[in-house]
Amino acid sequence: MTRITRRAALAALPAAFAASRALAAPTPGAAPATPPASPWPDATAMAADIRAGRLSAAEAVETAIRRCEALQGTLNVIVNSDFDRALAKAKAGPPPGPFAGVPFLVKDLADYKGLPTRSGSQSGRDAPMPKTQGANIDAFDRAGLVTLGKSATPEFGFLPTTEPLATGLTHNPWDLTRSSGGSSGGSAVAVAAGIVPVAHATDGGGSIRIPSSHCGLVGLKPSRGRIVGTETEHTILDFGVENIVSRTVRDSAALFALTESAAPRAPYPPAGLVTGSAKRRLRVGVLLENAAGHSPQPEVVAANEHAAKLVASLGHHVDDVHLPYDGGQFMQDFLLFWANGAQRIHDRLAGLIGRAPDSRDLEPFSLGLVEMARKAGPAAMGPVLQRLQANALAYDTWFAAYQFDVVLSPVLSSGPPLLGEVGPLVPFDTLIARLIEYVGYTPIHNIVGAPAMSVPLYWTPAGLPIGTQFAARAGQERMLLELAYELEAAAPWAQRIPPIHA
Repeated sequence: MTRITRRAALAALPAAFAASRALAAPTPGAAPATPPASPWPDATAMAADIRAGRLSAAEAVETAIRRCEALQGTLNVIVNSDFDRALAKAKAGPPPGPFAGVPFLVKDLADYKGLPTRSGSQSGRDAPMPKTQGANIDAFDRAGLVTLGKSATPEFGFLPTTEPLATGLTHNPWDLTRSSGGSSGGSAVAVAAGIVPVAHATDGGGSIRIPSSHCGLVGLKPSRGRIVGTETEHTILDFGVENIVSRTVRDSAALFALTESAAPRAPYPPAGLVTGSAKRRLRVGVLLENAAGHSPQPEVVAANEHAAKLVASLGHHVDDVHLPYDGGQFMQDFLLFWANGAQRIHDRLAGLIGRAPDSRDLEPFSLGLVEMARKAGPAAMGPVLQRLQANALAYDTWFAAYQFDVVLSPVLSSGPPLLGEVGPLVPFDTLIARLIEYVGYTPIHNIVGAPAMSVPLYWTPAGLPIGTQFAARAGQERMLLELAYELEAAAPWAQRIPPIHA
């Protein structure tokens, strides 16, 4: 499969992108007055066309394959294709389901039977074929989605940009010099560029919301234990969740409903299929400073103000709020928590290969995390976990004390950074300092186990999307999706097309 090398990608832009700069830049904030017709329907519309016979499943899958082949060399979204099997499945008639025949991608951090899981790492070069897959992946299959392959991810999802040394740079279709975000960057780019209408994503510290923000998509991180197969996950150690990225709220709502757990042991009653906004007006807290206590870049400030004004114009009550815990200490604790996970991966890999992993296997940043965990020692994790649990309690108490329903904030402190700025080759101490500044809004929700979503409400004068985050207490996905429907109706975004698009 063709992909752009790191050096070539950073040295020059494809001609298609250079030509696209001649397009008029969109007005910041609001959607265009006359949005162009979308060249690619969302998953809901595509599934309806297939059911009605206006489009066959084979035609839908063939089109997605052609688009992937046409854009792969420019965007680098897929790391392991399964085109022949996908097309055979579509031609044979996909299993009955509400999204039968709709093309799909599974992120390369999750197992999918018949494709190796390499986790964006050189250490996965000889990964075996998994014999099982997660219950939520089974649910996607039952829905009739046709998986075309595995989407790109940074090594083990450690970084908020998709620039793994193993598979190369994934480029943002809004500006090829910019990061797509991570760790679900390949999925987000594939959806934004019109290759597939929806794609699988995971989130361990912002990895659904970050690429959604950078690529102009809807990205909902569910509550802990909400998704089928995760019902018994109840502690902050269970910080990773799975869902999808999409262009429309109705796609996000429908696939969430198909993958949420209805088991008796589930921690929350099912939210069910959310089909529109609610009449109830919400109390919305507006947060601007990040966990490091810094204000974000001016364009992000403008995006946050734009979102707050929009929410207020819809009749919701808006008040400024501030973090209820020491954000600087929280970020240090979360990074050590993250590093501890890297050490576990390192030690497990050592057992498999019979030696200590080195640069042949892991990236410099991953090895730096391992060293961070070793220097801190196992005794450090007890106090870290205690403080993180206290932060989770403070978050929940915060909502109750101020009686607000939702917190509105940036997703990140900046718009999409240039490729290489937060990549795995940046010196470790420099990169850690950048990450603390850059990713200060999203990790708390993984520790709390609360839902949060990125919604694309703002574009910069240069035409780059900046998402707005809306977060709630655990179990409140229905409220967030109802709010998302209202925002989508007030400020439509689905027809915005990036310069690089199928």
